[in-house]
Amino acid sequence: MQFTKVVLYTGDDGRARFREEPVALDEGKPQARLTPLLPSAGYQLRMSPVGFRSAFHCTEQPQWVFVLGGRMEIGLQDGTSRVFEPGQHFYSADLLPAGAHFDAAVHGHWSRQVGPEPLVTLFVRGQAALEVRPPAGTR
Repeated sequence: MQFTKVVLYTGDDGRARFREEPVALDEGKPQARLTPLLPSAGYQLRMSPVGFRSAFHCTEQPQWVFVLGGRMEIGLQDGTSRVFEPGQHFYSADLLPAGAHFDAAVHGHWSRQVGPEPLVTLFVRGQAALEVRPPAGTR
């Protein structure tokens, strides 16, 4: 069994992209499969009011984003977007490369609340030194 991890990442050109990665569910029991325990550096809850929309930006630190209520749309520089419903997630790792001369307003992503309900999200920060890096050739 596996879990599908949706990842928002920065490509070699500095632009945000989505990809999906399998995460093995190797632990637990047949009735409840688990991943190994993953490290985190804390979590935050956020409520975004109806009408919220951010400017283009990059993620400051890798983090899981879980939609608990409402709907969240993430837009990319190429004009594509993806909507996340309650119970869905993505791993936000759209970081500017260290020392890069990219501008988040040109290379990042935007987010917005969609629909009649406020957006409620849970952010779980990763520990940068322990983050899973993308497979070779996907950055």
